[in-house]
Amino acid sequence: MKRTLGRLSERAWERFDDYDALFFEGRWYRSRELAERTRRVAGGLTDLGVRPGDRVVVMMANCPEVGITYQALWRAGAVVTPVVFLVSPEELRHILTDSGARVVVTTAEVLPTVQKAAHDLDVQIVLVGEATAEGTVPYEELARADELPLIDRDEQDLAALMYTGGTTGRAKGVMLTHAGLYAASLASWEASTAQHVNRVIVPLPLSHAYGMIVTLIGLQSQVPRSTVLLRWFDAKEWLRLASAHRAQLAPLVPAMIGMLLAEPALEATPLPDLRYITCGSAPLPRESLEEFERRVPGVQIMEGYGMTETSAVCAVNRPGARKAGSVGRPLPGYEITIRDEDGNALPPGRDGEICVRAGCLMKGYWRAAEATAGALIDGELRTGDIGHLDSDGFLFIVDRKKDLIIRGGFNVFPRDVEDALMEHPAVAKAGVVGRPDPRLGEEVVAFVSLVPGATATPQELIAWTRDRIGKIKYPREVHVIDAIPMTSVFKTDRKRLRQMLAEAPPAG
Repeated sequence: MKRTLGRLSERAWERFDDYDALFFEGRWYRSRELAERTRRVAGGLTDLGVRPGDRVVVMMANCPEVGITYQALWRAGAVVTPVVFLVSPEELRHILTDSGARVVVTTAEVLPTVQKAAHDLDVQIVLVGEATAEGTVPYEELARADELPLIDRDEQDLAALMYTGGTTGRAKGVMLTHAGLYAASLASWEASTAQHVNRVIVPLPLSHAYGMIVTLIGLQSQVPRSTVLLRWFDAKEWLRLASAHRAQLAPLVPAMIGMLLAEPALEATPLPDLRYITCGSAPLPRESLEEFERRVPGVQIMEGYGMTETSAVCAVNRPGARKAGSVGRPLPGYEITIRDEDGNALPPGRDGEICVRAGCLMKGYWRAAEATAGALIDGELRTGDIGHLDSDGFLFIVDRKKDLIIRGGFNVFPRDVEDALMEHPAVAKAGVVGRPDPRLGEEVVAFVSLVPGATATPQELIAWTRDRIGKIKYPREVHVIDAIPMTSVFKTDRKRLRQMLAEAPPAG
């Protein structure tokens, strides 16, 4: 069988009789209902003018229509371009213009952001839900179209264009192929806990590579798999649904585990069927892992490692074969090498850059040949992360990308925040770092120096950035200092800022 995601969906629908496939906000969706709706939405998208290879932005909080739209686009031969619904209009506009997307599928809650971003662009907006708005196409209109037969694509054609930032600036589109995502999801299913369960609870944003790969793993399943989907994570609601639906597997990020540990109802909620939690996107403190497993007996937390450029997970701990502090061993088809600054392979126990080789790697960065050449060298991905392998092949992460802040599972790049701060007329220079946070993993903290004679309060600067870069990225803490420390080559000295942060009391 050709390894395309449209064929993967079709095979999954044909493999099993009708069953309860998806639970969302009080309602079960049957598998045949989802299959028919997907085929019709695919037909509606083609009626709208979507053609094979076209990029279509999908921007909304978790709901059944996210997965339906993904599969409908793959059926129509188009390229899924997922966007986190919390981005700012400026960030979305960059994605629209860079990708060349001409259709955005969204909901009323983020429609103002989409409309502002798409102003004067040739973009059609499809609106999911009961709300209507002038100049938009109702999603239900698409769902009433004739069913579309599967449009076959080549395995090496793009399936997804996923925008991820970088420590050097604006978001870049990561090109992921049908074959890569197919192989990555199959490897994850074969090597991890997924093949042992058929009831899963998913609070992850489906707009992230981790969330997308979880949905594809479900399509690889050899048994009918029921998924409980949350619109967004809430600890109380997660516990209620995990208990009521007897969830066996839960993919989470460390920030979610932190919120569950802070929830008083954790011990009081029966979770007798919960066997595995997979955890990725940021380091999980060993204390959190041990505390959760102590307070919820019978659960094993399986840490993993990966990034969008590796089609999500590339290493994971397995049941009965894990090491404390490790993110596991490479998945089948992945080869991990630790290299020094000169590109030489390092022996076990030596720290260096984590490099990954696999058929599942990204094809490159969209319209960014220079960035692609810097990241993919001789077919190997240079991750920018530092770690080591032990003698048994287990991977240990020593440090994340040098400047990246991971807040609640979302990537925050300091330069985005610094640029927004320095747009304020009173700010001369800004430097941004992360403060460890038990609930969110990391919190965004800014240091600023002011223009001589100018004044600005921390609260004013917090509000300024919140209005410009969205809810995820703005700093919750701002320190006004005389001068931002610089290195000998005139770069912001983040190491010194982190030292200052450790010595300073929390600011406003």
